[in-house]
Amino acid sequence: MTDLRATMRLQFHAGFTLDDAVEWVDYFDRLGISHIYASPLLTARPGSLHGYDVIDPTRVNPELGGEEALRRLVHALRERGMGLILDLVPNHMAADCHNPWWQDVLLWGSTSLYASFFDINWQCQDPYNRGRVLLPILADDYLTTLKQENLRLTFVPVTGCFYLYHHDHQLPVALPSYARILDDSGDDSLTRIADRCAALEDQMDIAGISHTIHGELIDLARGPAAAALERAVARYNNRTPESAVALHQLLEQQHYRLAHWRTANDDINWRRFFDVNELIALRAELPQVFEATHRKVFELIQDGLIDGLRIDHIDGLANPRAYCRRLRRRVERLLPPGHGPFTIHVEKILADGERLPNDWQVDGTTGYDFMNRVALLQHDSDGQRELTELWSSLTGRPGDFSEEVRQARAMVLEGSLAADFEVVARGLLRLARSSLATRDITLGAIRRSLRALIMHYPVYRTYTWVCGHTPQDRQLFDRALEGARGELGQNDWPVLDQLERWLGGDPLHASPPGSKRRFQRRLLARFHQLTAPAAAKAVEDTAFYRSAVLFSRNDVGSDPGRFSASPEWFHAECIDQAEHFPLGLLTTASHDHKRGEDARARLAVVSEHAPWFSIQVRFWHKLAEPLRSLAAGRPAPEPADELMLLQTLFAHWPLGLDPDDQQGCGALAERAGQWQQKALREAKLRSSWTAPDATYEQACESYLQRLLTAREGIELRRALAHAVQLTGCNGALNGLAQSMLRMTCPGVPDLYQGCEYWDFSMVDPDNRRPVDYPTRMSSLSSSPDPTELLRSWTDGRIKQWFIGRVLTTRRQFPELFSRGDYQPLRVQGQHAHRLVAFCRRHGEHLAVVLVPRLAAPLLRDSEQPLIPPGNWGDTLVDLPAVPLCSALTGTPVHSGPAVPVSELLAETPVNLLVPLYHQAPRHE
Repeated sequence: MTDLRATMRLQFHAGFTLDDAVEWVDYFDRLGISHIYASPLLTARPGSLHGYDVIDPTRVNPELGGEEALRRLVHALRERGMGLILDLVPNHMAADCHNPWWQDVLLWGSTSLYASFFDINWQCQDPYNRGRVLLPILADDYLTTLKQENLRLTFVPVTGCFYLYHHDHQLPVALPSYARILDDSGDDSLTRIADRCAALEDQMDIAGISHTIHGELIDLARGPAAAALERAVARYNNRTPESAVALHQLLEQQHYRLAHWRTANDDINWRRFFDVNELIALRAELPQVFEATHRKVFELIQDGLIDGLRIDHIDGLANPRAYCRRLRRRVERLLPPGHGPFTIHVEKILADGERLPNDWQVDGTTGYDFMNRVALLQHDSDGQRELTELWSSLTGRPGDFSEEVRQARAMVLEGSLAADFEVVARGLLRLARSSLATRDITLGAIRRSLRALIMHYPVYRTYTWVCGHTPQDRQLFDRALEGARGELGQNDWPVLDQLERWLGGDPLHASPPGSKRRFQRRLLARFHQLTAPAAAKAVEDTAFYRSAVLFSRNDVGSDPGRFSASPEWFHAECIDQAEHFPLGLLTTASHDHKRGEDARARLAVVSEHAPWFSIQVRFWHKLAEPLRSLAAGRPAPEPADELMLLQTLFAHWPLGLDPDDQQGCGALAERAGQWQQKALREAKLRSSWTAPDATYEQACESYLQRLLTAREGIELRRALAHAVQLTGCNGALNGLAQSMLRMTCPGVPDLYQGCEYWDFSMVDPDNRRPVDYPTRMSSLSSSPDPTELLRSWTDGRIKQWFIGRVLTTRRQFPELFSRGDYQPLRVQGQHAHRLVAFCRRHGEHLAVVLVPRLAAPLLRDSEQPLIPPGNWGDTLVDLPAVPLCSALTGTPVHSGPAVPVSELLAETPVNLLVPLYHQAPRHE
C-alpha cells in the first residue's frame, strides 16, 4: 500500500454508498489520489446525510452497504495501491431511540451499564433533575402536553415492552413502573407480573428477571390477557383529567424528566455536542468508553482495512493529548505485519499564532489552518480600510470583528450554553468553599469573572492538565486574563486571579491526592469543554453571519479580524509545517466550509478592487430599492443581510449564467434561499433557529426571488453578472493558484469531492450535492492541450488538468513532497510582491513552484486566467542552477539567477518546474 500522497474526501450516505464509490476508484487513482478520506462509516441515525449522529459504533452502517461493502471498496483500493482514511467521531452519539446505549440509560437510569458512558450530571442542583436525565423534547409546555394525545403510552406486543411516544420520540418505560400500569388490570396473570415488578428493586438479577417478564408479556399479549393490556394502557390516554394525572404519575417514576425544548439551555444536565439536543457527549477519557466506542474501528485496523483516522472535533475531548497518545499506542499494536504508515489527523481550529502541540503523536490537523493561510496570502491589505468603511457605513454594524465575537460570546454564554456555564461556575464555588482562604468568594463574583475570561479567550481551548499550563497555554491564558481585567471592575480582579490558579496556574499534582484533586481535574476538563463550544458557537455559528467586511475571510479556521498576510509570513508558516507536521492535511474545501474554494478565490479579488467594489455595491443598493419591503416596520432585508446576500450572489454566480436565463437564475435562487435562511437564523438578530421570525424571513425570501426571477430585478441581475464577468478570470487564477499551493506546499493535499472542477458551492447542504463523476472521468481521459483548456476555462477542465499533472509529479517523487524541505526563492523587480516562489528539495530531487498573487493589475483585460508575459515587466526570480523544465507542459526553461518570470509563466497561469532529466511529455 502506498504512502499518503493525496486524499479525496467523500461524503457517504444512502444515496452514495460504499459500493457506489467502488465504481469511481479508477478515476480517483488516475487523478493521482492515494487515499479515499471517508466521512463517518459507523452506524448513524436512519437517513443521516453526514454520519456524525452515530447510534451504534460497533457496526459499519448498513445504509452504506455494511462491512461487506467496505471490504469490497478496500479491495478495489488495494488493487491500485490505494488506502482508506476513516473519519472517527469519539465525542458524541445521537440521543435517539435507535441508540441502544442511550435507550438503556433511559430505561435503567444511573444503574445502567452505559450510565458512565455519557457526560450526565446525576447529582445536579435542581431536585427535579437529580437522579434523572432531562429530556427537552416537548413541543409545548409540560401541562399542555399532558392533555394532548401526542404523548401516549403504548404496549408493543413484539417486544413485551411499554413505551411512551411523543412525535418521533420513543421512550422506554422503567420496569418497576409496569406495576402501576398492570395493577388493577382485572387479569390475575398481569397482576402477578405487577407484583413482581413492584419488588424488582430488591432483586439482584434485574436483567434476567426483566427478560423473563417481557417474555411472559409477549405470550400473554397473544391470549385472553390482550384485552386487559389494552384497558391498562387506556388509563393513560390523556382523554380525561384523571388519565392525564395518571400519565403524570407514571412519568414521575421514570429515569428521565420530560420538559419543553426551550428548557434545555438553562436546565439540561448532560453535556451536548455544542448546543444540539439530539447529540449527547461521550466520556472517551474513560477506558471502558474508549474500548466500547472504538472496538469496531480497532477490528478494521487489525484486519488491515484502514490506513488512517481523522478525529472529529478533538477539542471536545476532556484530554486530547492523552486520547491521541492512547490511540496511537493502540493502533501501532494492532497493525498487521507489513502494513504501511498509519496516519492520525485531528480536526482542530488553530487561532492566529497558535500551534498544534508536538507531543500528541498525530500527523497534523485536517488543514483548516492551511485554508486560512492561502486566503490571507490572496487578500490585498490595501483594500481593508475601504471595505471596512463600506460595511460600517451601509450596515451600521462594527467593522471590528473582535467586537462582534465578544457580543456573540456573551449571548452564547447567557443563552445556549447557560447550563454548561452554570456547571463550571458552581464547581468553582465548591472549590472556593473547600478552603478557608477562598470561602468568601461569592457565586456572583465567580460568574462575572468566568464570563469575562471566556469572552476574551483567544483560542478554542487550552490543554492545561496535571502539570499546569504549557508555555503556549500560559501566553494564551494571560491574553484572556488581560482582556477580562479590562472588562471587570478592580474588585473582581482578585477573583479572576484565583480562577487562574484553579484553572491551570497551579499544577493539579500540587494538591493533595484525594477527592478534591479528582474533582478539580474533572472541573478543569469541563472548563475546557466549555470554552471550545463557546468559541465555535460565537464565531462560526454567529459572528460569521453578522459581519461581512469581505465574506472570503469568513470561513472555518479563519479569523476575519486578520485581513491579509505577506509572502514572507506564508513562507515562514510553510517552513514550520515542514519541520513539525510534514504529513498534515492541506485543504481548501471541505464538508464544513462556508463557501466553495473558488467562490472565496473570486471574492478575494475584491480586496484588490476595493474602490471599484464600493461603487458597485452602492449602485446595487440603489437598484435594489424596488425589491425591498417592510417587516414589522423595519427594512427587509436589513442592510447587513442585504450586503451579505449581494456578496454571496457575486461570489457564487455560476460562470456563464445569463441574467436573462429564467431557469438558471431560478436554480440559483433556490440554492441561495437555503443559504439565506441559514444565515438569518445563525446571526440570531432578526431571526433564529429557536425563534424564527417567519414574517422577516418571508420578506427576505421575497426580495431574493424578485432579484433573481422577476422583471424588476433584471437590472440588478445584469449588474451582478457584469461584475462577475469583470473579475472572473482573476478569480479563476486565484483558484488555480490556491490549488497549486495545496498540492505542493509541505503537507498532504486534501481534495473535496467534485472540487477538481470549479467549486462555487455554498454552505451545507449545498456543498454536499451529488458529483457528476461520468463527466469528470470523461474529461480526465482525454488529452487536451492546455492552450485549448485555457480558452474554455469556464468549464472547469483546466483546473482538473492542473490537479492531475501536479499529482502525477507527486506520484513520481513522493519523498520530495512528503519529506522535502521548503526554501523560499528570491524574487526581485517591479512585481516581486505579486509572485510566490519556492523550492522543495529532498536528496537529489527538487521542484520549483511559481504562483502569482494579487494579480489584478497584471491580468487587466485578459479573457483567460493567464497573465500576458509582457505584463510581468522586469520581475525576476532566482532558480536553482540545474536544467529545468515545466512538469505541466514539458517545456524547458532557463535556470540559475535572475530568470524573467515572463518566460516561466508564459504558457500556464502557475507552474511547477522539475529537473530536465525528469521531463514531462510536452503538449504540441
